[in-house]
Amino acid sequence: MVVFQDAEQEKRIDFLKRREEEELAQMLSQKYGVEYIDLSLVAVNSDALRTIPEAVARDAEMAAFGQVGKRLSVAVRAPENPKVKEEIQKLTEGGYTVVVFMASQESLKRAFERYADLSYATESKAGVFNLSNEELEEILAKVKSLSDIGTLIDEAVKSMKHTYRITRILEVILAGALSTSASDIHMEPEEGAVRLRYRLDGVLVDVLTFDYDTYRLLLSRMKLLSGLKLNIVADAQDGRFSIKIKGDEIEIRSSVLPGNYAETVVLRILNPKSIQVPLEELGIEPKLLARIEREVAKPNGMILTTGPTGSGKTTTLYAFLRKVNSTETKIITIEDPVEYHLNGIVQTQVDKKNYTFAAGLRSALRQDPDIIMVGEIRDDEVAEVAINAALTGHLVFSTLHTNDAAGSFPRLIDLGVSEKVISSAVSVAMAQRLVRKLCEKCKQTRPATPEEQTMLDFYVNGLVDKSLVPQNRSTLSVPNTQGCEQCHGRGYKGRIGIYEAIFMDAAVEEILRSKPSEREVLQASRPQGVPTMQEDGIIKALRGITSLEELKRVVDLQIGA
Repeated sequence: MVVFQDAEQEKRIDFLKRREEEELAQMLSQKYGVEYIDLSLVAVNSDALRTIPEAVARDAEMAAFGQVGKRLSVAVRAPENPKVKEEIQKLTEGGYTVVVFMASQESLKRAFERYADLSYATESKAGVFNLSNEELEEILAKVKSLSDIGTLIDEAVKSMKHTYRITRILEVILAGALSTSASDIHMEPEEGAVRLRYRLDGVLVDVLTFDYDTYRLLLSRMKLLSGLKLNIVADAQDGRFSIKIKGDEIEIRSSVLPGNYAETVVLRILNPKSIQVPLEELGIEPKLLARIEREVAKPNGMILTTGPTGSGKTTTLYAFLRKVNSTETKIITIEDPVEYHLNGIVQTQVDKKNYTFAAGLRSALRQDPDIIMVGEIRDDEVAEVAINAALTGHLVFSTLHTNDAAGSFPRLIDLGVSEKVISSAVSVAMAQRLVRKLCEKCKQTRPATPEEQTMLDFYVNGLVDKSLVPQNRSTLSVPNTQGCEQCHGRGYKGRIGIYEAIFMDAAVEEILRSKPSEREVLQASRPQGVPTMQEDGIIKALRGITSLEELKRVVDLQIGA
C-alpha cells in the first residue's frame, strides 16, 4: 500500500514539474517575443528534423519540426544560446526562412526521440505528401465503398504505432478521396466526436466519425503540411500542400476555421485531370456547341458564363481557353486564385491589396494579348475595363454571379455599363449548373408517374426546337438504391453540365435599350431556339443521363415557371 502511494506521489510530482516547465516556457516565449510550442501535441516532420544533425540539435537544445518549401519551423529551449544563433545563421545562409518557437526541455526530448526513426523514413520534398504507388494501389484495392475507408482508418487507429498512426490515417483519408473522385474533404468537430465527410459529385456524404485525440494530432499534421501557424486557433487560416502520386502532383487547398468545439478543416482537391474536360464533353447540346464555337473563334467580343460557386464555370472557361490556345495567340488570365495551370498561357493571380482584378486587367492589356480571361467581373471598374477590351479587338472570357443567362444583361447595366455598349461588346451570355450522372452500370428505368409526366410535357411543349426531344417521353432512368462497385454504392458517377445561352441579336439589342428585366430579356431571346437550363435538364433526364430527382435538386422545376 505504501509502495503504491509512493508511485502515485511520484507520478503526481512528475506531472506538476512538467506543467511548471511548460508554463515557464510559455512565459519565456512572451519575454523573447517568439511563439510557444508543445512538441508532444504536434507531428514532427522527418524532413525538417534532418536539416539539423542530431548531435548539433542535442548540444544546442533545438530541433526542426516543420518544413514547407524553404520555411523551417525550429523549436529551441533558449533563443539567446550562441549555439542556437550559430545554427540558425547556417540555415539562413542555406536558403531557409527560419521561424523560431520556444519549447521546454521535456518537449524537445520528444523531438530527439524521433531521430531514431529517421533511418526508416523516406526523403520527401517539403510541402508535398508522398503517397507511394504501392500504398495507393493497396488502399485503392481495398476501397469498394465509403464504409471501407472507415474500416481502414479504424485499423490504423487501433493497430499502428503512435509515431506512424497519424500519417497512415491521413494517407487513407486522401487516398480514399482520390479513389472516390471527391472534390473536398470536410472534417467537422461536433460535441462528442469529429465528423469526416467527402463531397462526391457536389453532394456531401458521411464517411465516419473519429475521436478528438486523433483529430488534434491530425490537425497539427495538416497545419504543418499546409504552412499554417500551429498556435493560432481563434482565426481562420488558408494554406496548401501537394500530394505526389505516380509522378503527378495534385494540389490540396486547406482552409481552417474556428468552430464551436474545435477548428473545422476543409481540404479542396485540385486534381488537374478534373479540369481537363474537352469542350465537346461538357454536356453542351451539339447545336448550341456549334454556335458557341463560332463565337469563340471570333477575334473580339465578350463571352460570359454565369452560375453559383461550384457550377463548373472555371471548367467551361478553361475548355474555351484550350480550344483557342495556339502558338499564334497570346493569352493572359487574371484569376483569384490560380487553381489549375495551363501550358502556353500566362496566368496571374490577384492580390486584394495591390493587384486587383481591375489593376491586373489594365496591366494585362499593356502586354499586347489577343485573348484575356478575367476570373470574375465583381465591380463597375472591372466591368468597364473588360467591356472596353472587348470593343478594342480583344476576345474576353469572364464570369458573373447571376442566376441565369438573361440576368447577365441587367447585372452589367447595374454595374454602370451603357446598354448600347453591351450590345456591341457581349457576344454570348451562358448560364450553367452541374447535375450528377446516373451510373451507367447499375441505373434502372421505370415509367413516369402522372405528376412527372405532366411536368415533362410542360417543358417539352415549351421547347422552341422540338428536334432536341428524344422519342422516349414517358420513361425515366433512376439510380439503383444499392449502387455498385463502380459508383461506390451511390447510384451516380460523375457530373455533367446543363446549359442555357443568349446570343446577341437584333431582338436582344432592341430590348436592352429599355433597361429590361431578366424575364423581358429571356422572352426576347426565345426565338433563338436555345433551351433554358430547365429544358436542357429535362432533355438529359429523358435521355437517361440524369434523374428527374437530381434535376429538381439543382434547378427549380415548376409548371408555369
